[in-house]
Amino acid sequence: MVTTSIKAPAIVILGKGALATARRIQQLYPQSLIYGLAGRVEEADRSYSEFGATLRQLYQQDTPIIALCAAGIVIRTLAPVLLEKGVEPPVLAVAEDGSAVVPLLGGLGGVNVMAREVAAALNTAAAITTSGELRFGTCLLNPPAGYALGDLELGKRFVSDLLSGESVRVEGAAPWLAQAQLPEDDQAQLAIHVGYAEREPSDHELLIYPRNVLVALSGDLVDPAEAVKNALHDSRIAVQALGCLLASKAEMASPALHAAAESLGVPLRFTAAGTPAEMTQQALPQLLPPLTPAAGIAIAVAPQPLEVQQIGCARGRLAVIGLGPGATDFMIPAVKAELARANDVLGYETYVRMAGPFRADQVLHCTDNREEMLRARHAFELAAEGRSVVVVSSGDPGVFAMAAAVLEALHDSDNPDWHRVDLHILPGVSASLATAALAGAPLGHDFCVMSLSDNLKPWEIIEKRLDLACQADLALAFYNPISRSRPWQLGRALEIVRQHRGPDTPVTLGRDIGRPAQTLRVITLGELTPEQVDMRTMVLVGSSLTCVFPRANGQPWVYTPRWYGAKPA
Repeated sequence: MVTTSIKAPAIVILGKGALATARRIQQLYPQSLIYGLAGRVEEADRSYSEFGATLRQLYQQDTPIIALCAAGIVIRTLAPVLLEKGVEPPVLAVAEDGSAVVPLLGGLGGVNVMAREVAAALNTAAAITTSGELRFGTCLLNPPAGYALGDLELGKRFVSDLLSGESVRVEGAAPWLAQAQLPEDDQAQLAIHVGYAEREPSDHELLIYPRNVLVALSGDLVDPAEAVKNALHDSRIAVQALGCLLASKAEMASPALHAAAESLGVPLRFTAAGTPAEMTQQALPQLLPPLTPAAGIAIAVAPQPLEVQQIGCARGRLAVIGLGPGATDFMIPAVKAELARANDVLGYETYVRMAGPFRADQVLHCTDNREEMLRARHAFELAAEGRSVVVVSSGDPGVFAMAAAVLEALHDSDNPDWHRVDLHILPGVSASLATAALAGAPLGHDFCVMSLSDNLKPWEIIEKRLDLACQADLALAFYNPISRSRPWQLGRALEIVRQHRGPDTPVTLGRDIGRPAQTLRVITLGELTPEQVDMRTMVLVGSSLTCVFPRANGQPWVYTPRWYGAKPA
């Protein structure tokens, strides 16, 4: 396992022949995911259907890519989206058998570091072609985690001078430079200066800043980012040396502080309430008393780059996600990203297993399907500790699923830590929409979605709503139509529907849509009996205008036209 500042990479493979090599690389980066081509690699962590679209999407999301295929395929695929050098994620091509590792893109994003790491894990050599790295054994323009480069353009000229034969002296402590093969000379005109002090750039100097500066600030600053910059400048500290912002836990949900951290490009951490000076002492107690250059701000400087994960805690994140009906192809990219970043995953066990596979470091909390409120409260407890938490629903989380339970738990809670959690609701393809799409467009006009479960609402309300929906001639989608504990409700519901609809009304039955055992049947209301339906069946009942006609293969298309009444000319 390695520790690196680079985001967890996506390992993309085209066939099973590359899976063993991909697994070896995944051991190197435990948070990485293996993307396998659907229909060819069922054992992958994520499946995809289009190689080009997947690779380009990962690249545009700034995700490092390790593609186990020919380098030419990767180059041709990414050519349309290549950006200027310096803002690209690392991209590597690796032979399926692990015999070759070729860094392609991201020279300033750490691709050569990754290439060496991967090559070492595969017992081969990386095909490094960058002249600076070949000569000196390191990329001076891409310092390791905990350090920042002062000026890229000046740095390019500096490295060019070194490559032309100039010698260099190193001022300041940088352990990683001690491993480089630099042409050092204490009298050299060129100098690499390592330090946190603010300096004017020079053509003959490469400035590298250790990110060893912590700034604690109060939440009442009008413009936190500008206040931090001014305070650093007044203290003669370079903004590039800033490693972390620190604030009180009471300010955890402050949009201004989060915007400031994003603007400055540093993490935002939280600690117990106090003055900014007191907060720095809580976070870094071994340091001297902090600087206080301005009201509401305190600055502490550590002897080494900050270990940010050891400072206070992050703002907890809770995402309530919808998996869609089951197939990963129906899962939106934002949901996949949440699953990839999660520390904890909660949900009904069947749905949690559908969301996998998971990494060894991810904690699964599987509960019974009737424990929604306990699950929601547990999710907030975990997120309030600063963890990244996902609550899983099938379909869409807002359609008879966990989003409402999570919001209800929050609404009922007076725990301020819960209300500071970064809460997100991410949509999914609901079972009704997935079934409708497979059949055609039976919900193509106004429709009503109802659950026939009376666990949480009286049956009398269900009957009333169903009768009114039928009077309005709405197409109907029935969730939870029948179960062993509710064997009679569907029959009674059909009695109500038949008071308003004719026996020829089209009915679509979708069972396990989006899963390997999916079945789709189109029958009539007159033919429908409760015995044809179970809890895993979606029942779509047409309106008076819903039509059926045969496809070329003999199966039916079902649709409800967009017009109502007389067909428009």
